[in-house]
Amino acid sequence: MVDEESLARDLRLGIGRVARRLRQLYTRTDDGLSFLELAVLQRLARTGPASPGKLAEGEQVTSAAIAPILRSLVASGLAERSPDPDDGRKAVVSISDSGRTTLAAREAASITDIHQALNHLTPAERRTLTEAVPLLERLATLL
Repeated sequence: MVDEESLARDLRLGIGRVARRLRQLYTRTDDGLSFLELAVLQRLARTGPASPGKLAEGEQVTSAAIAPILRSLVASGLAERSPDPDDGRKAVVSISDSGRTTLAAREAASITDIHQALNHLTPAERRTLTEAVPLLERLATLL
């Protein structure tokens, strides 16, 4: 029988360690971008232009927290701010070509690192991880 409390504790610890390490891998360049800045760029790349409010909501931060992030991304040329086509009094933010290039480089480097780590696992361990991915995705939606 599964001890669900122990499983919950072990998952929290194990997934937490993996998440911290992935963040370290993803943010280890010397361009000074924070994890939140990268998360906003990822969101813009995935979902397209968005209002600052929608970006704050999507990243689960306040509007006050997202404002300096957006200023920094726009100032560095990684994002662009333009008038909202539906309401010119508002603004929308989109990722720039430079932002896409930055994300692609980060993605390639982190995938290479993960691939190298996977090479240290046995084929059976890699199969187990492959089978666990959908469960981890589902678990994330339930939390």
